[in-house]
Parts: sequence; structure tokens; C-alpha cells
Amino acid sequence: MISPYSTEAPDLTALRQAFSGFPCGVAALSAIVDDEPTVLVASSFTVGVSQDPPLVMFAVQHTSTTWPVLAGAGTIGVSILGEGHAQVTRQLASKDKSVRFVGVDTAVSDTGSVFLEGAPIWLECSVEHTYPAGDHDIVVLRVLGLMSDFAHSPLVWHRSAFATLSA
Repeated sequence: MISPYSTEAPDLTALRQAFSGFPCGVAALSAIVDDEPTVLVASSFTVGVSQDPPLVMFAVQHTSTTWPVLAGAGTIGVSILGEGHAQVTRQLASKDKSVRFVGVDTAVSDTGSVFLEGAPIWLECSVEHTYPAGDHDIVVLRVLGLMSDFAHSPLVWHRSAFATLSA
């Protein structure tokens, strides 16, 4: 039983396991930076932060080597990943950045935002705010444009595995 008066931090393994029980959507954040496509996969992506102005957010680890590069892009394409992306998602998140886009169908906007084909939702965004939060930063993005295709179902991260929604 958890005591409301406990001052001990929870066991990190137990905390990770508990957090994994909350299903999350998966998003690929991507842009052309220095003539190269750059992508970051986030399972902490949240929509509906604000409708006026339109804001979304995600959390990124301080150890990320991709976010400092991607953060410098003028606009970032956010692809809410669909059920057809389950196999390619680990490739997109690969430590080997040279293989991330191999065989992946994308579309690039005039502003350099990169979107994954077959994603149910595309959001073109710019960085609005960044807030420190422990070993992560919370990044708030302003939505500049969107496209949605509800013929595709979203990909979900649950219990450290990819899943899809069912009726």
C-alpha cells in the first residue's frame, strides 16, 4: 500500500512498469535539417494541450542527440503513426541515423517538414516553448497546419510494445 506520507522515491523498475501500463500514441517528428531528413520518435506525444492557440506537446530525454538538431528546424512535421508503421518505427528510432529513412515513404512540405505516408494525422508545427522537467524537457509545439486521414488507425505504445486499437 502506498502511504500518502512516504518520502521515499518509487523503485525505478516498478515506476517504468507502471508507466508502461498507460497506452500512448506514437509520433514521428521530422524535418529537413542541413539538407538531411532528421526524425525523432516520441511515445509521450499529447494533443489537445490548447485549441486557442493550437498547441501539442511531447517530452524528450536530455540525452537525445537528435532533438538538439531537430529543434533548430523552422518547422517540424509531426506524423501520428498508424498501424502500418509498427515495423518501421524501431527503424526510425535507430541509433544508426543513416538507416532511419531507408525504404520509408515520406512527403516533404515547402518549409522542410517531413511527414510519413500512411499516417492518420499530419501536423506542421513550430517550437513554442521548452520547459525543463527532471531528466527530460517538455516541448510545446504550435500547430500551423494539419491533415487527417481517418482511413488509418493509430499505432499505440502499451506495455513496452506496439499495439493497435480495436472496437
